[in-house]
Amino acid sequence: MRYAAFRLPSVPGVVLGSWLMAGLLCCCATVQAQIFRYQGPDGRLYFTNLPPPAAAAPTVATRSTLSTMRRPLSTTRLVAQAPVLPLIHRLAQQYSLDPRLVQAIITVESNFDARAVSRAGAQGLMQLMPDTAARYRVENPFDPRANLEGGMRYLRDLLLMFPSDLRHVLAAYNAGEGAVQQYGGIPPYPETQRYVERVLALYGAALPPRQGKIYRYRTASGSILLTDTLR
Repeated sequence: MRYAAFRLPSVPGVVLGSWLMAGLLCCCATVQAQIFRYQGPDGRLYFTNLPPPAAAAPTVATRSTLSTMRRPLSTTRLVAQAPVLPLIHRLAQQYSLDPRLVQAIITVESNFDARAVSRAGAQGLMQLMPDTAARYRVENPFDPRANLEGGMRYLRDLLLMFPSDLRHVLAAYNAGEGAVQQYGGIPPYPETQRYVERVLALYGAALPPRQGKIYRYRTASGSILLTDTLR
């Protein structure tokens, strides 16, 4: 390709300087365009110079709707975890649960915010719905110990109800055991499917997940331990 020769016309230095300054300002204005940051429905963070799309309203009202709006852990939240973690370990041992699984569920459910309330009405650390809280006699779902006990008892019952696949247990915790029984597995709810994947990822399960078999052992103290790890 041949380029035509271009010769700058003879103009006063002041005028030429003004042109150059205007060009630089235009370039700077372009470089300093506003950058928007938002979290997509898949949980990923996006950076763009275009305004983020409006959040789509959920089409299925599942038990917990906070999981798709979760923010990264702040320093304040990390500090808030400190007194809760020993309690989680004690209660998990009491109810024969893996504390790592309980912590993964809490992270996705409430991000360790004991005062969290979802759009669907789930409350507290383990996001108990009012009917679930009533079933397990949790009078104050915002009390960390009461909420953890109710959530762990519910989780233990789900592990006994769906002993062959941990994915079904998690789906039932999110969407209700009735939905899992109705569909014979994980319901076709996008939120529930994302929820199961996120908890499994935090728990350390590879995707596609393993068979999810739950093993049952009796500990030296006589309590029953439910785990997906073969001993």
